[in-house]
Parts: sequence; C-alpha cells; structure tokens
Amino acid sequence: MSKEKESFEEKMEKLEKIVSELEKGDLNLDDSVKKFEDGIKISKECNKILEEAEKKITILVKKDDDDVEENNFTIEE
Repeated sequence: MSKEKESFEEKMEKLEKIVSELEKGDLNLDDSVKKFEDGIKISKECNKILEEAEKKITILVKKDDDDVEENNFTIEE
C-alpha cells in the first residue's frame, strides 16, 4: 500500500494536535515522550517543505528593454 504524501497543511494540523495533547498534561511520561518525538519529526518535515518551497520562489524583474529576467528570491532585511 502506498501512502499519499501529506501536504504541509496536514502536517501542521497533526503538529498542532500533538502540541494540544502535550499542553493538556493528561499523558503519562512515555506517551508524552513519544508525542514529543513525533512532533519533532513532523516539525523537521515541515521545515524541509518550507526550505524546498523557498528555493523554488523566484522574482521576475522587468528590464528596460521589456525582457524578463528571473532572479532567485532573497529576503531583504
């Protein structure tokens, strides 16, 4: 069976659910540690998705001669 790839939003929903469960404090230590580990794993997966998306973002800059130049996206601070 092949599992469909989860979207970023689905992963974030799972992460939010885990955080909510941990914040309630109703879990025993073993379950809390397991949930924390799952949360870290999902967090890393989300970060990877964001990094990949950032690499794909480009800015199209119109030149004076109506040519279009593609530049990599950079965050200006």
